[in-house]
Amino acid sequence: QVQLAESGGGFVQTGGSLRLSCVASTRTPGRFTMGWFRQAPGKEREFVAALRWNGGTTYYADSVKGRFTISKDNTKNTIYLQMNNLRPEDTAVYYCAADGTLIQSSISSHVHWDYWGQGTQVTVSS
Repeated sequence: QVQLAESGGGFVQTGGSLRLSCVASTRTPGRFTMGWFRQAPGKEREFVAALRWNGGTTYYADSVKGRFTISKDNTKNTIYLQMNNLRPEDTAVYYCAADGTLIQSSISSHVHWDYWGQGTQVTVSS
């Protein structure tokens, strides 16, 4: 079991930056793969990035490679999504997710993730 709480969303202009945080309430964070997804109005939930808590392997959607960075702070049970050079198409509700049993081929599909945060809105103006 894990509970997730995101923060850090907001409004930013094109080219700006934001950092999202997700606190994972669990005694065993090393069991989990942590991820970020996003969902824009009328669209499906979309994979953004993921990180294996034990080992730190990271995965990114092609659309965010080179602009977004996922990282973790073991002392705070927190993962971050640093988002740079934001574009209007990055506007969405961003969700933190966790799962204890994901294989690599399943990471990019939201249907395989068991735990979700409440979401935080990111709006990028043109």
